[in-house]
Amino acid sequence: MQDLARRLREVRKRHGLSQRELAKRSGVSNAMISLIENGRSNPSMGLMRRILEGIPVSMSEFFSHEPKQQTQVFFHHDDLTQIGSGPISFLQVGSDLANRRLQILYERYAPGADTGNSMLSHEAEEGGVILSGHLEVTVGDDSQVLGPGDAFLFDSRTPHRFRNTGSKECVLVTVCTPPTF
Repeated sequence: MQDLARRLREVRKRHGLSQRELAKRSGVSNAMISLIENGRSNPSMGLMRRILEGIPVSMSEFFSHEPKQQTQVFFHHDDLTQIGSGPISFLQVGSDLANRRLQILYERYAPGADTGNSMLSHEAEEGGVILSGHLEVTVGDDSQVLGPGDAFLFDSRTPHRFRNTGSKECVLVTVCTPPTF
């Protein structure tokens, strides 16, 4: 079941689809796709065929595909993958997270930068440590301004947002499992 979960996640991501987009295309609920990708549900062949038609990938192609093995262990700053820039910058450790269950980001928030007025929510857990500057972290109804050495850890299904309320850039390292980008 874990091999099926890993394969589905990799194939979906390789085709640039979110779980939500695949759910819409295949007519299968987002929750069911999440359960399958997390190894918590073993789908019938009929259900799997419907999901794969949403990508689109044939059953034979799906089951014959061999997931890539990542061999890189150490990453220099120049090896980090830029996945967002502007007032908020995200540098990701590793470029292909299809076979990974953990995402590590080196984030920079310019003064006044925030993730937006709408709260974020996704299927994951995340945490981080502030390296420099200050960041207001809001999780649900709780909000705190954190500084160097302070940290956070929460269930990402709880609505949340981040905002640099200081006059200096905020730098932090965050982790998310499973990866969200």
